[in-house]
Amino acid sequence: MVRRFAFTMIELIFAIVIISISVLSLPMMNQVISDNIEGSITQEAIFAASAELNQIISYHWDENSLQNGVSLSRVVWATANDCDPLTQLRPGHIREPLHRRCTDVATPTPANNLGSEGGDLDDLDDINQNPHAIFINIGNAGNRALEYKNAYMSTFNVSYATIDPAYVIPNDDTNNNIKRIRVTVSDAAGVVTELTTFSSNIGEIDYYKRTYP
Repeated sequence: MVRRFAFTMIELIFAIVIISISVLSLPMMNQVISDNIEGSITQEAIFAASAELNQIISYHWDENSLQNGVSLSRVVWATANDCDPLTQLRPGHIREPLHRRCTDVATPTPANNLGSEGGDLDDLDDINQNPHAIFINIGNAGNRALEYKNAYMSTFNVSYATIDPAYVIPNDDTNNNIKRIRVTVSDAAGVVTELTTFSSNIGEIDYYKRTYP
């Protein structure tokens, strides 16, 4: 007599229940995986915005920071008595060659005029702009690796920084020596994140150079 092994009824019921639970959990697993991918893409959008922010703060502080014949950005007069017109020095400056100097009686761009002058992009407030795409969706089947799940937009805003009233100069609620640069990253559902940095009106220093024969 040949002995044959088979599932008992209780084993069959257990197998059906376990398989059913596994099948029911698959959509949940897919959702978790999708959420993780979305988080990674959002993080990429934040990194891209951070890279743009770091690039922007390398621009000249103001349209009036540069003077004819001078390659280095200078300190712009924030008030009428901000710098010494003879030495072109501000309090705290070092009276030595190659150090920071003030401009020739030039004031910062007024707050209501912040923006590109004639379409140029050479100073901070020139990058005030409407939303633009961070990632370009190629839409070509051969370039799927270049596409992302969501289309992220980036918006820049530059303004003079508002100082805490406890430390503000009397009758002046805005600091004309500090600009606030804000980048907002958003998708179709709304704002994803907002990054902010500040840039000060401190000019640039030069470096000593020596030529060897």
